[in-house]
Amino acid sequence: MGGKTPLYEIHKAYHGRMVEFAGWEIPVYYTGIIEEHQNVRKNVGLFDVSHMGEIEVSGKDALVNLQKLLLCNIETLSISQVKYSALCNPEGGVVDDVTIYRFSEDRFFLCVNASNIESDYQWILQNIEGDLRVIDQSSVFAQLALQGPRSLEIIQRLTPTQLRGLRYYWFTQGVVDGVQVIISRTGYSGEDGFELYFSPEFAIQLWERLMTEGKQFGIQPVGLGARDTLRLEMGFPLFGHELDLTTTFLEAGLYRFIDFRKPFFIGKEKLLQQKMEGIYRKLVGFKMAEEGIPRSQYEIYKNEKKVGIVTSGTMSPTFRKGVGLGYVKIGEAWEGNEVSIIIRQKKFPAEIVKLPFYNRFLAQGSEIRKDEKDTTVLREGGALGY
Repeated sequence: MGGKTPLYEIHKAYHGRMVEFAGWEIPVYYTGIIEEHQNVRKNVGLFDVSHMGEIEVSGKDALVNLQKLLLCNIETLSISQVKYSALCNPEGGVVDDVTIYRFSEDRFFLCVNASNIESDYQWILQNIEGDLRVIDQSSVFAQLALQGPRSLEIIQRLTPTQLRGLRYYWFTQGVVDGVQVIISRTGYSGEDGFELYFSPEFAIQLWERLMTEGKQFGIQPVGLGARDTLRLEMGFPLFGHELDLTTTFLEAGLYRFIDFRKPFFIGKEKLLQQKMEGIYRKLVGFKMAEEGIPRSQYEIYKNEKKVGIVTSGTMSPTFRKGVGLGYVKIGEAWEGNEVSIIIRQKKFPAEIVKLPFYNRFLAQGSEIRKDEKDTTVLREGGALGY
């Protein structure tokens, strides 16, 4: 896998600044990270996420095997529902964080991080048995993400499928601009939005049509840079930063995505042990008190002692202040704790705060509709990264 997405020439035409990521040439920005970030919060942005992977699991024994492979309870997953979960190793470490889609009683697919497509595929093959099929369909799908408060208005103009009633973390199948598409009300920005899966041959057609229809709503193309700052303001973890083979969902504060009621899943014994004994470190969010931009791998201090490490950091385009995520010793992981971030060998004050940093309902001053009650804490919706 890797190389160029079906939209590579489009990105160049839109003056995208291309970078290499996980073997792919991807735009990091077009007009600028801050402008693109703010436009997603205010209007709508269009992302090419065709580098993400899709692995289909189907057959009579698909469910029982996915129950073993994933932390969530697949039996409670309704048809047309999406769940955020993870593949774990026997030590409880994260092989990858994924979203799982249920198409029927015995057909599912996993959307996986681009950097882990092959390793996820092999991990699944090594840990299954019985009557099922596992197919890497990453080359079969292109994927676009339409994110922002105006996203519904745009996509509804291009499909007869009524999407207003589609709940957060559910999906449907329909036609968008004459193209067969899986339409998922999911995303990685903290805003309302949709992710579209379809045949790569229609990528340019759908991109251009969405950009044309979205012009009156302020649409802009968005690169990986703003995708990262948007997810960071939500406290969404990113594989390779907040999650890896040595990190557990308990340490990452994602305990609600683990269903310990299941009789067995890979990593359950170690995770149960960690739950009973207590974790020694925890993922926290922090805001810089003054100047300073935190970055990955910067050290976190309490007085004269190192208590943790930054995993992700940026200058928040929304708050115009440095924010970050990091793991700290459990005794220091309390809200309001004043710590220091070491930047260029100097201490800069910061405060541990409650996540997420950003809440779209509060930011937009809107009331939460009854049908959106499941999205009030968007951090629980999902956190799939790149």
